Amino acid sequence: MQPEQTGKFLRSPAGSFVYQVIGPCCQLFDREELPWPSCNIRWKGKQPSWNRVGKRFVPDLAASRCPSYYVIARDLHGDQWNQVLTLYQNRLDGDEKRWWYSKVPSGKPYPTLQS
Repeated sequence: MQPEQTGKFLRSPAGSFVYQVIGPCCQLFDREELPWPSCNIRWKGKQPSWNRVGKRFVPDLAASRCPSYYVIARDLHGDQWNQVLTLYQNRLDGDEKRWWYSKVPSGKPYPTLQS
């Protein structure tokens, strides 16, 4: 599987949205957006939060097996916005996953299928 080309248009399964690919990206999870772990009234003092443990941005484990793209999305009414789109129907093999979710970009080209 090769990454989608910049400028390519993708349709949503129901056809309500059209996405124009800007480029591939790594889907990250922001720990500061996590809710407090306890909303119990009996909790006294400051509630602990997950965002104080580890790095702030980490790869999203749910999306780490699938390619993600930064896209311009458009709906049927002509409204548009930017978002990250993960194609869960496509799966990355080992080399592709290492290229897509590498912590240190190596400048290597995208792995191609070996015959």
